[in-house]
Amino acid sequence: MIRVICSSNQIIYYAYHLVKAFYPDREVTSEVNPCQKTPVRLEGEVVLDRVDGERSLYETLRNLTGQDLPWGMLTGVRPTKLASGWLREHPEVQQQSGMEEFSEWFGRERFVSREKAELAYRIAWKERELSPADFRSRKYLPGWSLYIGIPFCPSICSYCSFSSGAIGKYRDRVDPYLDALFNEMRQKKEGFGIPSTVYIGGGTPTSLETQQLKRLLDEADSVFGIAEGLACGVIREYTVEAGRPDSITRDKLEILRQHGVTRISINPQSMQPKTLQAIGRSHSVEQVREAFRMAREMGFDNINMDLIMGLPGETNEDVRDTLRQIREMGPDSLTVHSLAIKRSSAMGIAKKLSRREESGQPADLQEGDGPSDISRMIRDAYDCAGEMGMEPYYLYRQKSIAGNFENIGYARPGKEGLYNILIIEELQSIIGCGAGSSTKIVSEEEIPNPARNGQMTHMIRSENVKNIEEYILRFGG
Repeated sequence: MIRVICSSNQIIYYAYHLVKAFYPDREVTSEVNPCQKTPVRLEGEVVLDRVDGERSLYETLRNLTGQDLPWGMLTGVRPTKLASGWLREHPEVQQQSGMEEFSEWFGRERFVSREKAELAYRIAWKERELSPADFRSRKYLPGWSLYIGIPFCPSICSYCSFSSGAIGKYRDRVDPYLDALFNEMRQKKEGFGIPSTVYIGGGTPTSLETQQLKRLLDEADSVFGIAEGLACGVIREYTVEAGRPDSITRDKLEILRQHGVTRISINPQSMQPKTLQAIGRSHSVEQVREAFRMAREMGFDNINMDLIMGLPGETNEDVRDTLRQIREMGPDSLTVHSLAIKRSSAMGIAKKLSRREESGQPADLQEGDGPSDISRMIRDAYDCAGEMGMEPYYLYRQKSIAGNFENIGYARPGKEGLYNILIIEELQSIIGCGAGSSTKIVSEEEIPNPARNGQMTHMIRSENVKNIEEYILRFGG
């Protein structure tokens, strides 16, 4: 175990996550000792008596371990916001000529590798191309976006930490959940017009029964004027995460078409049968192909597919074979995730139990083999996306992500997910409805944030309760 001890709350979040990035396989704890004279100390398996600040901590850990992290001393989830900010401060730079200057600055100031600096720079430019006036001036976009969460899946993947439940277990709670959701939607509609983007995610929205899915989309249309917004062009994008291939049927796809859905996801995560079984996904590789083929036949021309790099037991060859199969299907966008093992997921629990087993306590869950080379997998995915005519257009990171890497969205020109850009760059208010959803209200004027002792901010964030039963009790009356 490594204990991170800081003299104040101001640095503890950063110090904990940076130590965790350098020592991902160690148990790390953190605490504040206001009587401590030095900003940071480490005890336990790693001992550091005095570290003077964030930059010093990174340099010390780098020297101690002999490794550089791809994203350097960054622990935040939005590195492209730094690239966008740099571009706004250097309005004179041209796209190609500015890359060298930015990469040197990012490496010098934050120790970010050249490869990741160039990636962040290219994505920042892509975002400007998609909405140049707003990104150049940092003005918030007019209007707002809508997120609706359906916290049910055919089964729960071992890496998943979202607030989702297996649909079989919650079958008799789905309709009460929808009733509660519709109540919340009507409450939050007050004061808002038609949204500019709509994203229905989860969970797996298509795990609902056909009539339940129709009921959901009918209600969303009735409350938020989606059909009208699509017809007049106010709504620029309408996404439904079909997600799990074993939840997709022709009838459900027909309902999505009838309601004007413009973008769907069909997410295999891997095209290796052994991997699908290991992570608890109850569908086959053939079901992925069949769902994709059926969606294409029915006219869906903007289909995203998700993959995860670093799944248990997967080798570079496994990933290359998965990419080959994805390339053959030809999706319009591809989202490549680096595995993030959260403490609340089955993998995270297994990891904790394995540590207990090492100390003589029993563990009944085992984590699978680690990736042979996540960095190589990510580069292969980058090459595959390029071969399909895609460019990276958004990027975000997560805590506990494998190898300190990132999640990247690639898309063919014109097929980018606008909602993804809006939520990462925080350019527009997003109203979240459903268990575990988040609402983010942005303002051009600074406003006090009650969650941070009244500190001034441009964004107020509120979280919905995650537990399905608690959500139903809260909004079901």
